[in-house]
Amino acid sequence: MSEPVALKLTAKDFKSDQEVRWCPGCGDYAILAAVQGFMPELNIPRENVVFVSGIGCSSRFPYYMNTYGMHSIHGRAPAIATGLSVTRPDLSVWVVTGDGDALSIGGNHLIHALRRNVNLKILLFNNRIYGLTKGQYSPTSEIGKVTKSTPVGSADAPFNPLSLALGAEATFVARTIDSDRKHLQSVLRAAAEHQGSAFVEIYQNCNIFNDGAFDTLKEPATRDDFLIRLEHGQPITFGKDGQFCVVHPPGGFGLEVRETAATPAEDIVVHDAGVADPAYAFALSRLPGLDLRNTPIGVFRSVTRSSYDSVVQEQVAAAKAGVDQTPEQQLAGLLSAGDTWTIL
Repeated sequence: MSEPVALKLTAKDFKSDQEVRWCPGCGDYAILAAVQGFMPELNIPRENVVFVSGIGCSSRFPYYMNTYGMHSIHGRAPAIATGLSVTRPDLSVWVVTGDGDALSIGGNHLIHALRRNVNLKILLFNNRIYGLTKGQYSPTSEIGKVTKSTPVGSADAPFNPLSLALGAEATFVARTIDSDRKHLQSVLRAAAEHQGSAFVEIYQNCNIFNDGAFDTLKEPATRDDFLIRLEHGQPITFGKDGQFCVVHPPGGFGLEVRETAATPAEDIVVHDAGVADPAYAFALSRLPGLDLRNTPIGVFRSVTRSSYDSVVQEQVAAAKAGVDQTPEQQLAGLLSAGDTWTIL
């Protein structure tokens, strides 16, 4: 089989003729530019790429990509994308959604797409607020969040999107940040290479209704001490001088942060995204505090499991194998299939 011919596409080829209409300064601009800059690396014809979105600011994404796309209905993007992915295995199917769209009305659609391991790349833009509907609290807003819909503070405990995805046993789970283009594109590459559901949470700033929500992870004065950059096969250390590390607490559960200088090197956890049991990646997802201290970014989990698409396609192929039967044989097989009863 001959090698695929390089298409020589550029970022410009993936920019549509539509005016990009987000609020000036929105983090969505940075994500859009990163995705458009990354897509040529896939060497996939634009007509074989599809972006499906739900409802929300992030869901305007398909308009701005010069590929096929669909701006679907609230929370249902994973369901629509599932049908597309299963029936057209030749396509690269991406879902763009937000914390409100995916985790509120679309919660069940999201977790079942991940549980089934549908061959989708799901990008969840998390700004911890409802932006399109003008600033109500969302499923990821912190307790006590004062918004137009919670004037005295939210009483709801927020979802942790990565913990949710890992609870559904997603085979690929990652987190990145809108303003870190190099890291964002590295995570997109890993997601694109994964066979099955790839879930990527992107911390995204809403400068109108929730400005600065992730500043401690971006500002030079705090980011090194707050961010944990996960690298497969490397000890998990962080801080300006590598002064912090992640360990398994003796006799306890989960993971915890300690000072590197006081910790034996052999006790420091070496990151392994390929651990089969999701408990390890889940423990990583629980590290951040309410102030976002100890926030891991990167690929938390990447394991191999048969995708929903491949299983369904095998079933279809098996069904088609019986086409050589006569109509009478097919009808007899249909009538005798499943449970039968004899009436006396």
